[in-house]
This record gives sequence, structure tokens and C-alpha cells, in this order.
Amino acid sequence: MSADTQGIKKKKRPRSCVGCGCESPKRELLRVVRTPEGEVKFDPTGRANGRGVYVCRNLGCVMKARKKKALSRMLKTQVEDSVYDELDAACGEMRFND
Repeated sequence: MSADTQGIKKKKRPRSCVGCGCESPKRELLRVVRTPEGEVKFDPTGRANGRGVYVCRNLGCVMKARKKKALSRMLKTQVEDSVYDELDAACGEMRFND
């Protein structure tokens, strides 16, 4: 059978939070990406091109990641405070939407 007729099943690997280290499905985490141009930004779609790292959707994990400078270490570049502020805001939005 060819791949066209059988359908390809893509593996859904869990991603690890850089704050607490827990594994979760991709959709339950927030993604920060370093683009090929070197820009670091919050990726709400989870599909931007570049190197991505994940953090849980709770303020505690974002604070741990900030304290440990985990995003800078994993992305191998300096991460501005504005990126952490966007993550903080996204966590706040999640609390109100739930």
C-alpha cells in the first residue's frame, strides 16, 4: 500500500516545559521561537519557523523559566523581558478564558 491510500499517522510526541520539566502535549503549552533571522518572539500559533521551546500555561512555570534564564539557554540567544511579559499576559488570558 502506498502512503496516499493508507494515510500517514504522525506521532504526537509530548513537549517538555523549560520551567518545570513536565511533559505535555504541544497544544497545552506556550511556544517561544527563535526565527531564522535571530528574532525571539512568543508564537501563539505554534507554527512559526525556527527553533522553538515550550513553557506551561501557568504563571509559576513562566516565572521559573525567567529566574533560571531557561529560554535564553535553550535558544542560545538573549531573550528580552518583553517576551516574558507576553507569556505572563498569555497566562492571564488563559485563567480568564477557562
